[in-house]
This record gives sequence, structure tokens and C-alpha cells, in this order.
Amino acid sequence: MILFMEGILISFILLITCVIGISQRGPVGMVYFYEKEVQERCIELGLTDRETIKRDMRIVGALINLSIFAGIPLLVYAVNGTRGFLSAFKEMCIIELIAGLFDRLFIDWYWVEHSNAWRIEGTEDLKPYIPKKTLIVKWAATLIVFPLVMAVIAFVMDRVLR
Repeated sequence: MILFMEGILISFILLITCVIGISQRGPVGMVYFYEKEVQERCIELGLTDRETIKRDMRIVGALINLSIFAGIPLLVYAVNGTRGFLSAFKEMCIIELIAGLFDRLFIDWYWVEHSNAWRIEGTEDLKPYIPKKTLIVKWAATLIVFPLVMAVIAFVMDRVLR
């Protein structure tokens, strides 16, 4: 049950990051999550510029990466007190998978693709905002890349905590 709650916590951090991001300037405030064509169209329409996109991407990217690659290990090692490679790897993967499923299913599939919250006026012809190729890459990251990263973190921490 604790792992489920921790997965929900990481999902909530991701959700709040997105809510704050789009509450400031609408979905244009998080246009760095969109494909390059959408970003370019927003620049052409005068909705943003390349420097703003880069700056915002660095800030939000740091927050999201910190929550995943530092927050999850912090929960597993400091909060749960987990030790040993296999136990830590399993716990980190469960938490990451919950957050990843939330991101893929709620944020990407429902919120971005099936609501108007992320629609940017003047870019409707560029929908879907998350094309199949990008979706496949995101699912591969969720199911393969992130668990591999968690394995590396668990391996390093196992050696450090011995």
C-alpha cells in the first residue's frame, strides 16, 4: 500500500507541475512538451519564442527529473528504509510504473488528446499533439528505459550502503 501511495505522490507532483505550467500562459506555457512543428507554429504566431521555450523546458525538466530520479530513490531508501539491490529495484519500479501509467494514460491520452485543456489556438491542424511515434517512445521509456535507470540507481546505492 505504501508503494501505491508513493506512486500517487510522484503522479501528483507531475500533475501539479503541469497544472501550474498551463495556468500561467495556457498550454503555450508548456509548448516544449509538444512536437517541434507545434513549437514552430507557436513562434510564428507570436505566442512565444525559442528562448522562453528553452528556459521553461530547463525549469520544468529539472523538476520532473528530480521527482523521478531523486524523489523515487529518496522515498525507497530514506522513507521506506529499503536495502538490497532487488528490493530497492522492485520498489522503485513499482513507484515509477504507477507514475508512468498516470502520465501515459491520464495526462497524455486523456488530458492532452481528449480534452481541450492543451489545445493551442492556430495549431489544431497539427493534431494529434502526441503522434504515434512519440507515443511509442514514451511507452518504451516508461516500460524499459526508466526501469533500467532504476536498476543502475539500485546497483549504485547497494554498493554505497554496504
